Amino acid sequence: MITLKMFDPMTLVILAALNPAVIVVGFVMGLKADQWQKLIVAAFAAALAGFLLLYFAIFVGALHASSLGGEAGIVALQVVFGLFWAIAGNLLAKRIRKIS
Repeated sequence: MITLKMFDPMTLVILAALNPAVIVVGFVMGLKADQWQKLIVAAFAAALAGFLLLYFAIFVGALHASSLGGEAGIVALQVVFGLFWAIAGNLLAKRIRKIS
C-alpha cells in the first residue's frame, strides 16, 4: 500500500505520473483542443480530476495519507503531467487531421 507522506518527492512524482485520471483527461482534452491556450486549461482540468481521484482513493482506504502537506506538490506535478498528456493528444490530433 502506498502511503502519502508529508514530503516524499518520489512518491509524489509516481502518483502524479501514473494517475489514470490525469492521463485520460489530459489526453482527451488535448485531442479536442484547437488552440494552444486550451492545452493549459486541459492541464488544470486533468490535475483537478487527478486530485479528486486521489482524494477518493484516500477516502475509501486504497491509499493511506499519514499527514498533510503533499497536496500542493501533487497538484503542481499533475498540472505538469497533464500538460504533457494534453500536448501529446494535440499532436496526435494534428497528425490525424494532416493525414485525412
